[in-house]
Amino acid sequence: MEIHELADQTGVPAKTIRYYEAIGVLPQPRRKLNGYRAYDPGDVTRVKLAAGARRLGFSLDDITEILAMRDGGEAPCRTVLDMLARKADEIHIRIAELQRMEKELRQLYVLGLTFPVDDVEGKNCICHLVSQRAITQQEE
Repeated sequence: MEIHELADQTGVPAKTIRYYEAIGVLPQPRRKLNGYRAYDPGDVTRVKLAAGARRLGFSLDDITEILAMRDGGEAPCRTVLDMLARKADEIHIRIAELQRMEKELRQLYVLGLTFPVDDVEGKNCICHLVSQRAITQQEE
């Protein structure tokens, strides 16, 4: 099958497929006499796995590791499970950070409503409080 067919079957753009080839996620396909890429049915499975893993936030290194295990005849299932758990933990932490940030933004907004909005120098307005956050971040 040609690249457009692989793209249709996997939902992955041809440009991404070429990128996967360039970085080794997908092996270089054989070429037809006219120079077009010729993919095998196994490439569909490989591209779908890579695309699904990317959508779940796996890094390209993670995907390369999974595919290398498969290529070496080793089942990557335990590794994938570990990666899924690690990714879920990372997201849990990130959500907590984002919720903390949302709370801080809303508090600053309410406080900012009590300040003048015409302080060009930014010494007695919400801009000063926002600037103070940069100093606080450096100290942490």
